[in-house]
Amino acid sequence: MKVNVYLLFDGNCEEAFNFYKAAFGKEFEMINRFKEMPPVNGQPAMPAEDAEKIMHVSLPIDGDSVLMGSDSGADMSEHYKAGNNFSVSISTETRSEADRLFAAISDDGEITMAMEDTFWGEYFGMFTDKFGISWMIGSREQPAS
Repeated sequence: MKVNVYLLFDGNCEEAFNFYKAAFGKEFEMINRFKEMPPVNGQPAMPAEDAEKIMHVSLPIDGDSVLMGSDSGADMSEHYKAGNNFSVSISTETRSEADRLFAAISDDGEITMAMEDTFWGEYFGMFTDKFGISWMIGSREQPAS
């Protein structure tokens, strides 16, 4: 199991991560923009003003440590608050472990996104626990055929 920090920005994620990239002397493992996201569940595409914002960026720091982040776009912007703009991100080996952790830690919390298969190939969900901490849980294990 891997645990990393996921940072949320209000439109300046790219600037911040270029700063971190220079400080750590590392290269991005992945960088995607909101314009690359397909429509989800019949929702309209991301508004044009958010198209170039960062949907996801990952910067390997050392060993298994990865600093990850994104911009808050569209309907997420209203929830942005400096100081609370991070999540604990857990990557599990199996879908069943992801489901177990999701159920246990989200108990009495607020689910933002139920566990589901995503367009980026991960089984993934998000929630805020009963103590106000944001969590992201995922697994790259593919469903059984």
